[in-house]
Amino acid sequence: MDPISAPTMDPHAPRILFIGTGAQGHAYAEPITRLRLGWVVAVCEPIAWKRGYFGRRYIWGFDGTAPLPHEEFEDYKDFIEYEKKRQGRVKAGEIQEGDHEFRGVDAVFVCVLDELHVHVVKALAPLGLHIMCEKPLATSLHDCIDIQQTLKREWEVLGRQTIFGVGHVLRYSPHNMLLRKLVREDKVVGDVVSVEHTEPIGWWHMAHSFVRGNWRRQDMTAPSLLTKSCHDIDFLMWLLCSPASEAGDTPHLPSLISSTGSLNQFRKARKPRAGGSATNCLSCPIESSCLYSAKSIYVPMLPDPDGREWPLKSVVPDIEDLEALGRDIAAKRLLKVLAEDYTSETPDSEVKQRSWYGRCVWECDNDVCDDQVVTLTWEDDPFSGVNAPGEAKNAASGATTGDVGGLNGRGTKTAIFHMIAPTEKICERRGRVYGTTGEITYDSKTISVHSFATGKSVSYTPGVAGEGHGGGDESMAEKFCQSVQAVNAGQMAVKVAQRHFLGCDIDEIVRSHLVVFAAEIARKGRVVVDWQRFLEDVAVI
Repeated sequence: MDPISAPTMDPHAPRILFIGTGAQGHAYAEPITRLRLGWVVAVCEPIAWKRGYFGRRYIWGFDGTAPLPHEEFEDYKDFIEYEKKRQGRVKAGEIQEGDHEFRGVDAVFVCVLDELHVHVVKALAPLGLHIMCEKPLATSLHDCIDIQQTLKREWEVLGRQTIFGVGHVLRYSPHNMLLRKLVREDKVVGDVVSVEHTEPIGWWHMAHSFVRGNWRRQDMTAPSLLTKSCHDIDFLMWLLCSPASEAGDTPHLPSLISSTGSLNQFRKARKPRAGGSATNCLSCPIESSCLYSAKSIYVPMLPDPDGREWPLKSVVPDIEDLEALGRDIAAKRLLKVLAEDYTSETPDSEVKQRSWYGRCVWECDNDVCDDQVVTLTWEDDPFSGVNAPGEAKNAASGATTGDVGGLNGRGTKTAIFHMIAPTEKICERRGRVYGTTGEITYDSKTISVHSFATGKSVSYTPGVAGEGHGGGDESMAEKFCQSVQAVNAGQMAVKVAQRHFLGCDIDEIVRSHLVVFAAEIARKGRVVVDWQRFLEDVAVI
C-alpha cells in the first residue's frame, strides 16, 4: 500500500515534524496529508515500529525506500541537536536554507505523553519553529506558566514571535463554532444567564483510559479534569468570555470558581462481593457476567478495524500485524496481555510504569475523579466604552433578540460543567444555554434554539469535518497549518495570523489551564476560589 500522498500544494505550506506517533499524532497527520495542508517531512518516536509505520504512511512510503537521516529521529533531543547544527551551518553559509538534503522544518506537532510536553516545548522554543502542542499544555500549574514565560523570553531573543497552539480542539469543530456564533454574535437567546455543559466520558472508556490506562494516577499524569476535560473548560471560557472578534475586546473573566468531585465508582468499596479476592478479569469467578470484564470489552473489538485502531492498539500495539497472521493468533496474544497482573508484593514503581488492561476495575491503583462538577461564576462587569462587536445591532433589534442594556452582555452568569464516567455516550458532549430571551439545547450533532417570544424552536445540524472531536481535530490542524502558511508567505504578521486562524494566544491558552488548576484547588480544599486573588497569588496574566 502506498502512503497517503500529498502532491502539489502551496509552496508556502509548512514542513512539519511530528514528535510522538500515538493516536493523536495520526489524528493530525492524516488530514494534513489528505487535505494537502502541509508536508509531513520528519518523525521523532522512540519505539522503532511505531516510528517506521508513521514514516512509511506519511513520509517515505511503503515501497521499501529507506528514510533519510533528517526524516526520522529516535529522541526529540536528537532532533534538537540536529536542528541546532543545521541552523548553525545555514548561518555560516555552509549550506542553503532550501537545500533538499539539509532542509529543515517550519513547524512541529508535539504529541508525546502529557508529562513530557513541558520538556519538549521548552527545548523547541529557541529554534524559532511554530509549535502545536497536544492538550494539556502541561500537567502542573508551574509548568504551564514556565512554558508561557519560556516562549515569551525566546521570542524576545529571536526578535520575532512564532505561532503557538494547543490541542483545545473543541474550539474548532463546526458544531461549536456555530454554537458560539449563535450565542456571542447573533445573540439568539439574548444575554446568557447560565450554561450547563456535560462531558459523558463513557462507561468502558473511563475504565480503559482512567482506571486501567495511562491517565489513572495523578502522580504519573495529572487530575482527570486536566487530562480529560481541560478542553471543556476552555470551551466554556471561549464561549463566554474570550474576545468576540479578531480585533478583540476586553474579556469578561469569571470571579469565582468552585468544584466538587471524587473517585466515586471505580474503587474497592464498590467491588461485587462475588468477585472475591480476584484481581484480574481472566481469573475472576464472575468474569462472564461482569459489565467491566476486560475479555468481554476487548475481544469483540478484534473484527472491527476502528476498534483495532483504538483502543486495542493501546492494549497490544502490534495488534494489526497479528490480525494479518490470523484472528486466532491476535486473540491469543490479546488474552495473554489481559492475563498479566501484579500482586501486593509488586513494587509500586513497577506497577505505575505501565497499564494493566486486564486488571479488575475495583482493584486498580487509580485515584483520579470519575465524577466532578465545576461551577464558574461571573459578576457584573459593564464594558466601559463602545459596544462590543455585534452589541449595537442586537440592541437595536428590540426585546425579541435581547436588548443588552447597560451591561453590554457582561452581566452576572454562571457555567456548570459536569464530567461523568458511567454514560452511554462516549465523549459526545451535551448542554444547555439559558438566555434572557430563549434557550439553546445542544448535543454533539444538533443545536436547537427556542425563542420565548415566538414559542418556536429552530434546529441546526452543522457539518462534521473528519471524525475526532466532532471534526475539531481536523479543523484545528487545518487552521494551524493555514496560520503558518500565511506567515511563511508574508501575508500576515504572526500575531494577526495567530488570532485570525487559531483565535487565541499563549496568554489565553494558559488562562484556560489556570481555571482547571483553580478548580482543583477548590475541590481539594473545599473552598471557593476568588479568581483575581488566585491570579495575584500565581503572579501571571
